[in-house]
Amino acid sequence: MQAKDVMSDGVLSVSVDASVLEAARLLVNCRVSAMPVVDEAGTMTGIVSEADLMSDAADYIASHDGRRARKVADVMTRDVITASEDTPIAQIAHLMKGRNIKRIPILRKGAIVGIVSRIDILRGLISLSGDGDEVHPYRRDEEVRREIYAACRGRSWSQAKQMDVVVNGGVVHLWGVAPTDLVRQAYRAAAENVPGVKTVEVHMHIAPPPATRVGL
Repeated sequence: MQAKDVMSDGVLSVSVDASVLEAARLLVNCRVSAMPVVDEAGTMTGIVSEADLMSDAADYIASHDGRRARKVADVMTRDVITASEDTPIAQIAHLMKGRNIKRIPILRKGAIVGIVSRIDILRGLISLSGDGDEVHPYRRDEEVRREIYAACRGRSWSQAKQMDVVVNGGVVHLWGVAPTDLVRQAYRAAAENVPGVKTVEVHMHIAPPPATRVGL
């Protein structure tokens, strides 16, 4: 199993020219702990995390003297460990453990195409423990994964948060948070209808949306 089989794609990034405040807003609004930093050509130049922003946030709160002018380039981590789409996840796991890092950006010709985090590695481990021995002769797992995403996105029932898909030998594992069991079953049905899928295992948790208060 390789990075492309488990990575979270559609990665959000921040411009190297963005302010520290803009980067903080993106991290908070997107509910992520780190984000790649890219230049005008889309080439990754570093990564900015909560930890990178904390010292600057402390100075800004203490002085409130115009720290908004500080740029992401001033605080980001430049020496970033990266990998390619074809890197085995075992190798990525060793890198994470050896360097004590939580995530590794996945690059294609310098452009970021995904991120593999510790949770992605664990999801891959779980999928490998199944019965995904028989590979469909005309389908590759990465193609099946892409088509499952296409089948699920943009639908009226497509309401899951943090959706992720892992495919191993035609066995599909669906992850995320769904508002109802009906929505969760809709994801299962959509995945089952993709050619090349052997079976679908749904690991989605159900978390109903918060109730809306009605004024009296």
